[in-house]
Amino acid sequence: MRLRFASVAELELAKALDYYESCGPGLGARFLAEVQLASERIETHPLAWRRLSPNVRRCLLHRFPYGIFYRVHDEEIEILSVGDLRQDPRRWEEWIKKQT
Repeated sequence: MRLRFASVAELELAKALDYYESCGPGLGARFLAEVQLASERIETHPLAWRRLSPNVRRCLLHRFPYGIFYRVHDEEIEILSVGDLRQDPRRWEEWIKKQT
């Protein structure tokens, strides 16, 4: 199954990388490595993570307060968001409603 990042998710990832790299040298690279590991876990076991709605699931990163929100299609896994979980949870509830 192919993994694809939506354009919004790519922008969120770039913004988070910039933020973490500004916090300390190499921290952005560690964040990116964690996103890559989570993406590989999703690709290997796409139905293993918590379902937030009928179509959207979330895989948590281990070392950073982020989640990867994704949707499984027939032949593709679409990464919808690389989301900062420190934000207001109601924001995610509204966002998920729009994705279903």
